[in-house]
Amino acid sequence: MEQGNYSVGLDIGTTKIVAIIGKENEYGKIEILGTGKSKSLGVHRGVVNNITQTISSIQQAVEQAEVNSGLKIGSVVVGIAGQHIRSLHHSDYITRPDSEEVINNEDLDRLCNQVYKLVMLPGEEIIHVLPQEYKVDGQTEIKQPKGMYGGRLEANFHVVVGQVSSIKNIGRCIKSAGLDLGNITLEPLASADAVLSQEEKEAGVALIDIGGGTTDLAIFKDGIIRHTAVIPFGGNVITEDIKEGCSIIEKQAELLKIKFGSAWPGENKDNEIVSIPGLRGREPKEITLKNLSKIIHARVVEIVEQVYVEIKNYGHEEQKKKLIAGIVLTGGGSQLKHLKQLVEYITGMDTRIGYPNEHLAGDSDEEVASPLYATAVGLLMNALESTGKQVVAEEEQIPEEEKVLVGQEAMQGQSMASDKERKSIFDKWSEKLKDFLDNAE
Repeated sequence: MEQGNYSVGLDIGTTKIVAIIGKENEYGKIEILGTGKSKSLGVHRGVVNNITQTISSIQQAVEQAEVNSGLKIGSVVVGIAGQHIRSLHHSDYITRPDSEEVINNEDLDRLCNQVYKLVMLPGEEIIHVLPQEYKVDGQTEIKQPKGMYGGRLEANFHVVVGQVSSIKNIGRCIKSAGLDLGNITLEPLASADAVLSQEEKEAGVALIDIGGGTTDLAIFKDGIIRHTAVIPFGGNVITEDIKEGCSIIEKQAELLKIKFGSAWPGENKDNEIVSIPGLRGREPKEITLKNLSKIIHARVVEIVEQVYVEIKNYGHEEQKKKLIAGIVLTGGGSQLKHLKQLVEYITGMDTRIGYPNEHLAGDSDEEVASPLYATAVGLLMNALESTGKQVVAEEEQIPEEEKVLVGQEAMQGQSMASDKERKSIFDKWSEKLKDFLDNAE
């Protein structure tokens, strides 16, 4: 199988770990080359709490994806969630040394890097710095200042902060599983990349990703991320409630939820009953579907209301900040029957279920286009994007000596073939240096 420029997204969830290998096809869509999935042990509410178990779960998913695709996995982009994530707003500015030159990428990077130096609470570190709008010499609401003239460059930033220990633990798991950590991305941002269209982001939309251990929220307006939050409840608490409420084991509760669960109690008749086999020859239990959906309803309402509080915190009720495209539900929890109607009822906002097929090539496996895989597909997109950026950056960086040599060769009118040779020699040399440094550790 031809290798091509493929990347890998790894979603370390509370209930499952998914590895997806993919590459971009000639139409800019994503072609999935292989997937692997394993039961996640050792992750609680989005945070790793048992390193050994998590490592073996990651290895399982990765091996499956490798076998599935015939490719070797090296570097991965991983998602991070959990209740330790918080976001804040910050404005910063730089004064440019030469206002006669136009603003370029270096200026924007310098401004972003300055925000990374912000002093955080002990034990916290910045995961993302996302510029919202820029100001150039007092002129406001500039989306892309590149190429403009100006002395003072200002921006408002959405800064996402997480716990150092949680980030390090994820890094540790990846390294011990024999992989390289390419990048860490906030999970709601990844899911948003996978399921939202540009129009929705412009109009204003809230993405709610209901996972096993956490419910992630990302709010967009005018094409820019405005608010992110991670709520430490997900599908697992619903299963837990069914387990307690019906006195059955977890496996049965999970099956009940998936097969017969509904978020709207009015839908079930009183006489619909499910019989559950008892443990070790005990009597079977009979559970009415009405009771089942009452248990689910109570918990789902609680989760949705918490998310709605976050949406209100962002300022959805102000006219200018109104989310016209409403809500998009994704993640495994979004497959609960009648959830869409319940969310519309509680929030009064238009709601749809989000499938990550927005950017996938047409012949992709149906399984991958399920809401379960939204985060993993988003992480894969992020991985492809960063490799794309690296390739561009590498093309821009020709070493100085080489530029001089190219100039001399051009003067002598010689062929440029030797240039290619020299580049490969340079590559070999840098690889040797890298190997030496790695071994030195």
